[in-house]
Amino acid sequence: MKLVTRAQLGWPASAAPSQASTRGVKIHYEGTIVSTKLLTDHGLCLARWKAIRASHLANKTENYSDVAYNYAACPHGYLLEGRGLGKRTGANGNQSLNQAHYAIVGLVGSSGLTQPTNAMLSAIRDGIELLRKHGAGNEIKGHRDGFATACPGTPLYAWVQKGAPRPTATTLPTEDNVPLTDADLTKIADRVLKHDGVIKVPGAASSNPTWTLSSVQTEILTRLDKANASIAALSTANSKLVDAVAKLAADVGDLDPAAIVAELTRAIESVEVRLDVTDA
Repeated sequence: MKLVTRAQLGWPASAAPSQASTRGVKIHYEGTIVSTKLLTDHGLCLARWKAIRASHLANKTENYSDVAYNYAACPHGYLLEGRGLGKRTGANGNQSLNQAHYAIVGLVGSSGLTQPTNAMLSAIRDGIELLRKHGAGNEIKGHRDGFATACPGTPLYAWVQKGAPRPTATTLPTEDNVPLTDADLTKIADRVLKHDGVIKVPGAASSNPTWTLSSVQTEILTRLDKANASIAALSTANSKLVDAVAKLAADVGDLDPAAIVAELTRAIESVEVRLDVTDA
């Protein structure tokens, strides 16, 4: 478990009311736009968690004593302490719901970053098991269970309905949702540069030269996005070439080979396509 404590966040002990036990844990999401930049910058995750606490403390209507959740989970697999152990949550909707379950929020939203990573799911599972060791019962629910809300969003709630299993394979969030096992991803990682046993990705930012399997996955997805954009540009280029040939057929009486080459060359030079994808 990768735990970031309140002390590490620079927060004092929680002023939330104490509660020694609950029936279980409820899972939440942010229900707003969450930037996908969190996927590649853990510092942004910590900043967002601090901003959530600040906004809760500033909410005079709810009059929160602390950030509403017991814990948060970020895309990098860190469990971020909120109210922590033995504290009543303020997130489930009303006092009776808060007394029934502790609360963990995944740092995903209703748009932008909506798909929890396997690392995030594992961190949520870490939080569930930690809370169970300190008074939580076995129930795992979504915020929408018992309260009229879309929280925790479709992807997280589907996972909750399956019993919130700890992930055993890495899944690419593609349209077809094709699963990759850790062994598969290791083979992919083996194709990128390695130094002293530390995976380094060609073209990666120098500020983050070390990559876990999860971050290699994110890098691969980023490069696939670039490849798809380049393919679209190549498709446009192909259309221009077809138009150029059609123009030649219409405008050149005798199809002089030199004229065809010259016209095609001009068409090619007018299209700037760069495949900015490193062969990993």
